[in-house]
Amino acid sequence: MEKKTYKHWKLETDDAGIVWCYIDVKDSSTNVLSSQVLDEFTDILDSVAEQAPVGLIILSAKENGFIAGADVREFTTIKDEKDALLMLNRGHDAFNKLEALPFPTLALINGFCLGGGLELSLACDYRIALEDEKTRIGLPEVLLGIHPGFGGSVRLIRLIGPIQAMQLMLQGKSLDARQAKKVGIIDYMVPERQFHKAGPDLLLKRPLPKRAPRHLALLNHTPFRQLMAKYLRSQLAKKVKSIHYPAPFKLVDVWEQYGDNEKAMLKAEALSVAKLASNKSSRNLVRIFLLQERLKENKNAKDFKTENVHVIGAGVMGGDIAAWCALQGMQVGLQDREARFIAPAIKRAASLYKRRLKLPRLVTNVMDRLVPDINGYNLKKADAIIEAIVENTEIKKGLFQELQDKVKEDAILATNTSSISLEMLTDGLKEPSRLVGIHFFNPVSRMQLVEIIYSDQTGKEWVERAQSFCCQIGRLPLPVKSSPGFLVNRILTPYLMEAMQIHEEGIPAEKIDKVAVDFGLPMGPVELADTVGLDICLSVAKNLSEKLELAIPQRLEDMVTRGSLGKKSGSGFYLYKNGKPQQQAVQSNGMDSREIEDRLVLRILNECAACLREELVEDADLLDAGMVFGTGFPPFLGGPMNYAHDRGINNITARMEELKSKYGQRFDPDPHWEKLAGDT
Repeated sequence: MEKKTYKHWKLETDDAGIVWCYIDVKDSSTNVLSSQVLDEFTDILDSVAEQAPVGLIILSAKENGFIAGADVREFTTIKDEKDALLMLNRGHDAFNKLEALPFPTLALINGFCLGGGLELSLACDYRIALEDEKTRIGLPEVLLGIHPGFGGSVRLIRLIGPIQAMQLMLQGKSLDARQAKKVGIIDYMVPERQFHKAGPDLLLKRPLPKRAPRHLALLNHTPFRQLMAKYLRSQLAKKVKSIHYPAPFKLVDVWEQYGDNEKAMLKAEALSVAKLASNKSSRNLVRIFLLQERLKENKNAKDFKTENVHVIGAGVMGGDIAAWCALQGMQVGLQDREARFIAPAIKRAASLYKRRLKLPRLVTNVMDRLVPDINGYNLKKADAIIEAIVENTEIKKGLFQELQDKVKEDAILATNTSSISLEMLTDGLKEPSRLVGIHFFNPVSRMQLVEIIYSDQTGKEWVERAQSFCCQIGRLPLPVKSSPGFLVNRILTPYLMEAMQIHEEGIPAEKIDKVAVDFGLPMGPVELADTVGLDICLSVAKNLSEKLELAIPQRLEDMVTRGSLGKKSGSGFYLYKNGKPQQQAVQSNGMDSREIEDRLVLRILNECAACLREELVEDADLLDAGMVFGTGFPPFLGGPMNYAHDRGINNITARMEELKSKYGQRFDPDPHWEKLAGDT
């Protein structure tokens, strides 16, 4: 056979007659399945079929993972449903050919194996995964507003049965190697020393490929399928609305209609995804995915590696930052005045690790990296020092003045302050340019966004290093200019105050929250205020009141004075039982829901426009990313500014003028809207 060379693939044949097919997408740090990559793969399958080897092993030549999925950037080129179907059929043709090969095939999985990557491996007879914490296996397509479209829904159901397969696909959840082995997605999980040996051993033995047990396979038949589909829809409806996120509902429809006919379901799967890929929800979710990738990009500081972190302040934020860094593989020192202040943080960390890691030996390994350090011995070794002490300017200034001579010259010196400007903390520092803000959000283990705060004094290299550090701990860094409230708190505060004002006008908290959730937000503003803590809301509002001319509802001040601080005190706007708000049934009387929605949402949008005018972030795209990942602004809307353009700038300003005439100057449209209208 004539030996061919490929741009994105490499072939080798070993002494046993097994073909090793390596994917190594050129000019990309990550393997993704673009149209060109799939075309080459189809050609390879034809060539290998002619060769008739003992077996075929597909693996990655990149250390960071197998295949991350389809090339999402190609989604932005889709013009219509027909265009999308052409792209999907390319994947179907390739994977159908792979599945039909007359010799055994194996996917050897390291790192991430997601979306189209898992769909490719499901078309193989066998799958072996590396036993490593970085191995992630799943079909997360619903997060992009679609569902598996390269045959993955059919093949995963065939492999593990419809119950677990549908749950995984509907949630977009990824599994580690151990979990994937347990549910039956992979055949074996092996340590690195056996990784390349295990493949040939399995192919030469050639056991029968696994399939779902008979009792699970029976659930694909009517009437079981119809009953389960009804249940799945009811569970989905509790979490998302089909009008906002149609993809999971469409997947259930496809399975309910064609689940007992694989050939028909493969065709229906592709047609369904083609329709979804060209709708607005999917386009906006793809936009958010690409913005997420942009936040991860930081080429200038790619060589900066953080191996050792020192956190000063073992309160909730400081302790949880330290715990998260240790979980990401870093050595961490946690410092406070006395051991009794550190102990609760260590206890919370242990709980986090038990939930995440399950196995005692893995928990122990991480706990060994999190070291209580009352005397600050770790300071001299740390690559990043993060201050998370009390929100007091003078105390923080004194700490940084003391630290500057105790740390390495190339170590990041950072504050986690949520309200104090950097300019107020640099007095007395020999190198003011060195101090940077690294502002995490609570809870640290769940909130992806981290604001990287800089002032006119801050050196660019320190901002880039702070961004690199955040990427290394699996977080999304957003550079924000130092200003009261920074970005997220600055925009959220007027929104929360408006909700409280509406409540003071006699509208039940439950109705206000329902309107916000119906709009697409993950939590209503009243419950959010209770969750954050009313004392914190009041403190931030007071800090911003002068700059934003913010009216603070009297009821908020009264509640804080009497100790009703929200969820943490057991009472706030709601009463709490076992951490859950005791909400009453929503009444339909009172203010119109659309009026409430506009008052809430337009306060957000107007503050976003002001932040762009003041250039707190580089552009509107980054602002959208910040609000989606920092506040949960509905991803299906593509971010607040994307939503504003979709709704129409002139429509927004006209509506704000109406609200201004009814409720006052706080609805005065920001001057930046005029510029935005002129740019469209």
